[in-house]
Amino acid sequence: MTVALDGYGAEQGFDVLAQGARLAAADGIGVRVFGPRRALGLDGVEGIEVVDTAERIGNDEDPVPAVRAKKEASVVRAAREVSNGDADALVSCGSTGATMAAATFGLRRLKGVQRPALAVQLPVPGKPVLFLDVGANVDVRAQHLVQFAFLGAAFSDAVLEVGNPSVGLLTVGEESGKGREEVVEAHRLLSEAPGINFAGNVEGRDLPAAVTDVVVTDGFTGNVALKLLEGTAKTVAAAVGDAARSNPLAAAGGLLLKPSLNGLRRELHPDSTGGAILLGLRGIAVVGHGSSGAEGIANAVRLAARCAEVDAVGRTAALLAEGGAGRAALAAEGDAGSP
Repeated sequence: MTVALDGYGAEQGFDVLAQGARLAAADGIGVRVFGPRRALGLDGVEGIEVVDTAERIGNDEDPVPAVRAKKEASVVRAAREVSNGDADALVSCGSTGATMAAATFGLRRLKGVQRPALAVQLPVPGKPVLFLDVGANVDVRAQHLVQFAFLGAAFSDAVLEVGNPSVGLLTVGEESGKGREEVVEAHRLLSEAPGINFAGNVEGRDLPAAVTDVVVTDGFTGNVALKLLEGTAKTVAAAVGDAARSNPLAAAGGLLLKPSLNGLRRELHPDSTGGAILLGLRGIAVVGHGSSGAEGIANAVRLAARCAEVDAVGRTAALLAEGGAGRAALAAEGDAGSP
């Protein structure tokens, strides 16, 4: 199993990215890093190959034109490695837009998929909750939300090992008629669709409660909600730490709780999930957090390898076909429901 890793973009620097690559390679995953050989210092490390690459795409560049123009940029070369069959998956902690553009152009969409969606495991304790879309599609129609539901269910089943995952549609009320027009229509389509365990509408308060295994929304709402959850988890963890040090009695109790609190802190940390995966493509592409530490980068590589190992792409395609969630079927449904 070989993962093509973009060697640029990690906000904590090349040393942290290199350490993440070492951790993943120690698990037996082949890592091919596209980046500056001298800065990475990975020559001779077992399981790691460095492809010396000087060109990169920054966060300040317009992603689509940059990907088209910079054929030798690290993320473009890494995506091409997967497209050519020389690597099994792509991972980048660089520009999210550039990674999505390079992956979409290089790996192409699955047959029938209208728009790929960016999915992430929520940083909440307990069972895993897959949340999508978290930034790939700001404006969506009902049929896009339906496809996101099938993409998320397939991933949850194949990679997260959740049998018959329940799927919820994020909106402003539990009733089927609540929300924007496209959400109401998506609710109707999902309620009638075979091959998916649709649990109905969920609200924002249901996200951290893990009411359903998969939660579907548009990319704008999803990105805002994700950042809110991550910020809240960080703030609460810091507040708990401050409270535990506030006086001698609290400090004594804090010492007793420290092992449990450390475990909870790790569970809530974004590094634990490894980042987001772009679902709906013919290959695996994982977008890691730019602020990832070494463990976060290693987990992104592990997630990508796991997706390739269990054939997440093939299983996603099968579920889309089983549920009639391809482009033609959904277009027909949309036309039938139009005035």
